[in-house]
Amino acid sequence: MGIVSLITGRPGSSGFGSASTAEQVTDGIDATNLTAVITGGASGIGLETARVLALRKAHVIIAARNMAAANEAKQLILKEDDTARVDTLKLDLSSIASIKDFAQNFIALNLPLNILINNAGIMFCPYQISEDGIEMQFATNHIGHFLLTNLLLDTMNRTAKETGIEGRIVNLSSIAHQYTYKGGIRFQKINDRAGYSDKKAYGQSKLANILHANELSRRFQEEGVNITANSVHPGLIMTNLFKHSAVVMSICLFSYIFICAGFLKFFSFFLWKNVPQGAATTCYVALHPNLKGVTGKYFLDCNEMPPSALARDETLAKKLWDFSNKMINSASKTSA
Repeated sequence: MGIVSLITGRPGSSGFGSASTAEQVTDGIDATNLTAVITGGASGIGLETARVLALRKAHVIIAARNMAAANEAKQLILKEDDTARVDTLKLDLSSIASIKDFAQNFIALNLPLNILINNAGIMFCPYQISEDGIEMQFATNHIGHFLLTNLLLDTMNRTAKETGIEGRIVNLSSIAHQYTYKGGIRFQKINDRAGYSDKKAYGQSKLANILHANELSRRFQEEGVNITANSVHPGLIMTNLFKHSAVVMSICLFSYIFICAGFLKFFSFFLWKNVPQGAATTCYVALHPNLKGVTGKYFLDCNEMPPSALARDETLAKKLWDFSNKMINSASKTSA
């Protein structure tokens, strides 16, 4: 897809583009036999993703930290369609204990799991450490989803084997993955306040989302597992992610235009999406039959696009996998 497609919304090879909505890209798809977990499904593009998957008859589990908001989201979906299958479970991705509790509670429901959408995230946060001693954006955006995915993999794999239906994991990343620290991930300084940049820390976590999906994909293919893993950039949408800075639009624009995105991508930032458009790529990758067997890819505006060189680095992906496991094990021992 070229710059003209980004600006005009002209469809790419998939038949969809930046102007496509989540309902449009899933039109005619019957998801009756599918169960999906969506993190951060109580608001923004997560809620729209939950709504559209429920509209297509999937059984949707909204995983959210704010249960009042999650239950309100459920009622909004049921108001539109009283036959929708929607449940809510508490999940705080910045807390290893909460993630383990969520996984136990979900598994106790004895439900299948076909789709895992790692949607939730925080953005441009002031320096903060999680309860487990991990820098907050890395903890929430990457480590939380890394652990959650690992804890649910047995259920996903069993579902795929028993039903013959391909499982799908979708990680929400961002074009911001191009704007990160030197070398991509600050492995030796992940929690250091010195040198901390809220923008680069966010970019680091979004790079980690792609590397995570790619390493999952490699392992699935190596093991012959019937699950795919892909990552997506939803586009620029004004949601609650922007709550940490009143001037974040300007920062985002100028930082990404001139530092990471390149001058030619300048014009694409004028195409701010609405929420239905922002959820389109997630829903497309999660449900569309054309993506059966497609794995380890990065999608922008419902079309496959190459991510940064760092995001394609297999050695970096393996290193991040091992590093993430060590962080979780260390944090778990400390809290025990």
